[in-house]
Amino acid sequence: MKFLIFLGTVRNSSPPNPPRLGLRVAKACVAQLHQGDISVELIDPLDFDLGLIFKPHFAYAQGKAPAQLQFLAEKSAAADGYVMVSLEYNHSMSLALAHLLNHFGSSLFSYKPSAIVTYSAGQWGGVRVAVGMRSFLSELGCLPVSAMIHIPKAHEVLAEDGHFLEPVDAEKWMSYFSRTFTQLTWWASAAQNQRNVIDPHKLAPAFKRDPSQKNSP
Repeated sequence: MKFLIFLGTVRNSSPPNPPRLGLRVAKACVAQLHQGDISVELIDPLDFDLGLIFKPHFAYAQGKAPAQLQFLAEKSAAADGYVMVSLEYNHSMSLALAHLLNHFGSSLFSYKPSAIVTYSAGQWGGVRVAVGMRSFLSELGCLPVSAMIHIPKAHEVLAEDGHFLEPVDAEKWMSYFSRTFTQLTWWASAAQNQRNVIDPHKLAPAFKRDPSQKNSP
């Protein structure tokens, strides 16, 4: 199975310090999820220039989308599940993450599960943003599993390479990550098997033309 981990930060300077705390969290997710026949790829918004003028992928004529946008669309469509890593801004999810994901319709993500991972430099671990992320991801089509990961004071938990700083606590943290990722991989496997039996988009055609398709008759 293939999973994408979307990192929700574009910070790359101090303050705050460390500047890219979320990258540590995303690397930890890669290490904990990349097991056996599971492949994981990190999607870092700093690697993509989507421009200041917002134009979603589905607004382009077929074959005319910018290369980076098309690349992300193809990666998203091919994945079996997603991990969304976000910090908290005023009880809301990362603007960088929302901006990236809003370029795509739910048809790319639907009938696949997602996992919510939040973090902070303070004591709450971004837990409040997870409430809104559930609605966002559900509308995107990739329903989030019930277990979530919240990491308060992430700079005291994770090293720059994503490894746990305290060996004594590493086993507890790995068990904590495992609960969420076990749910994610179980649902992803079940969804993958069912998609192989019948294409869900044949049962309920995807909205691919424009947002007005969602309107009631």
